Amino acid sequence: MKQFLSVTDVTDLPGLVDLALQLKKEPLAFERLGRGKTIGLVFFNPSLRTRLSTQLAARKLGLEVLVMNVQQDGWSIETADGAIMNGDKAEHIREAAGVMGQYCDLLGVRTFPDLINRENDYAEHILHQFVRFSGVPVISLESATRHPLQSLADLVTIREKAPVGRKAKVLLRWAPHVKALPQAVPNSFAEWMLTSDQVDLAISYPKGYALAPEFRTGAHLFHEPEAGLAEADFVYVKNWSSYEQYGQILNTDPAWMLDEKCLKVNPGAKVMHCLPVRRNVVISDAVLDGPQSVVLEQAGNRIWAAQAVLHQMLSAL
Repeated sequence: MKQFLSVTDVTDLPGLVDLALQLKKEPLAFERLGRGKTIGLVFFNPSLRTRLSTQLAARKLGLEVLVMNVQQDGWSIETADGAIMNGDKAEHIREAAGVMGQYCDLLGVRTFPDLINRENDYAEHILHQFVRFSGVPVISLESATRHPLQSLADLVTIREKAPVGRKAKVLLRWAPHVKALPQAVPNSFAEWMLTSDQVDLAISYPKGYALAPEFRTGAHLFHEPEAGLAEADFVYVKNWSSYEQYGQILNTDPAWMLDEKCLKVNPGAKVMHCLPVRRNVVISDAVLDGPQSVVLEQAGNRIWAAQAVLHQMLSAL
């Protein structure tokens, strides 16, 4: 694997999930693989699970880990080609990425959208500049449009807990939120689930919240809060802002919050969320703290997902 920006970079998806589950059982089986090599983790935005899980995964493979929070630890970075740098940006991404590539054998990069200009966000300018100018393999630690490490961990969790002998029925369900959030997690989750041959995906959301066509084509689509719940083996709860009216909040109906009343129709469904989650806005306390919630196990699988990806990338160096 030369880079890891989306599921399209994965040549053997079932095999990658198998590797993550193997590493969960034997975390130090390949502890010499990364010895003498360095990974740089570059954060343009805050992180908890992605940062910690990727650091842990890298160290279990013997990698040296460097972490940089761009807003706090370095110069302000200009990303526009042809810019006249007479403002507050002191360094261009061409040199910044090039230098990081000199220091590191792998780079992980985390960027967020501004949710103002859809065309700019979906072009993934910063991420692709690191691919272009660093000269080393690049891993997405989340971008404006996707979060592939999270999605791999999600698929690992579903594989562990899926019914035997048939496809898992998975419902991606929109929920309200107090602020506009990106489409990256739902985009990526849908893309990975639709690629897997072990999942039957449905997406439930209010009118105006359809994901971009490339992320929803092939899924069953619903527009009512109760739709799809009774049939689901897994309910993946997530807020996102509108793609059509880009970055806007169009609905705050509390009926879309997942609570114990919603789940009465299906007490066997497993509840998932990528975290962080706003309690009693997105999911109720009773559900998060109840037996149907697998959010902490899901977060734990972030380590093994990251370790599996790093293993594949190190093996390709």
